[in-house]
Amino acid sequence: MLDVGLVEAARGAVAARGTAGGPARVQAPMPGKLVRVLVRAGQDVGAGQGLVVMEAMKMENEIRAPRAGRVKEAPVQEGQAVETGALLVLLE
Repeated sequence: MLDVGLVEAARGAVAARGTAGGPARVQAPMPGKLVRVLVRAGQDVGAGQGLVVMEAMKMENEIRAPRAGRVKEAPVQEGQAVETGALLVLLE
């Protein structure tokens, strides 16, 4: 017999690259259009807080912070089209 554990994925969560104490790169999980940018450089954010709202496949997806931190860079604009892997927000 094989025991399997399942972990539910949070809607809108995105993997961040970087170490727990270092910068975290929040990237687009799929191609789409940015509907709203909810943060700006210098702003403090909490874990799970919305960073950007992205439209993909006629659905809006809120991309959330993977951890608490300060927005070092948000090099995107509302209305901008992005590809998978595009940098949306850099947290420090």
